[in-house]
Amino acid sequence: MKTVHDYLRARLLQQAGVFEPAKPAPSLDEIARVQSCPRFEEYRRNRLIMGYFRYGSLQSQIGRAKYDNIGSIENRLLLYRGDRNREHLVDIANLAMIEFATHPDYPFNPSDDGLHAARKK
Repeated sequence: MKTVHDYLRARLLQQAGVFEPAKPAPSLDEIARVQSCPRFEEYRRNRLIMGYFRYGSLQSQIGRAKYDNIGSIENRLLLYRGDRNREHLVDIANLAMIEFATHPDYPFNPSDDGLHAARKK
């Protein structure tokens, strides 16, 4: 718990342009660890392995997409909105990755255009 002394000291240092040393930022490895969901990744990998037996290898589809991945993503999103079954989210992630990989000729133009997820009210 901060004391009155702590608050006054911080305020005086701020007015003088002297700041406490900032806490060091976490390492990139630490950020990667806290920004991941191992269970999601495990489910995603398991489904990709099953997909190999059902649909063939991802490598065999590169440059010649055999399936309507975008349509399937849209359908699964509608299903998820209805039943909240998180399996659909795993499928959506895999389908997006497959779509990305099977169209190496499509552009990838990264930008920070301000398009972000909206905050829930």
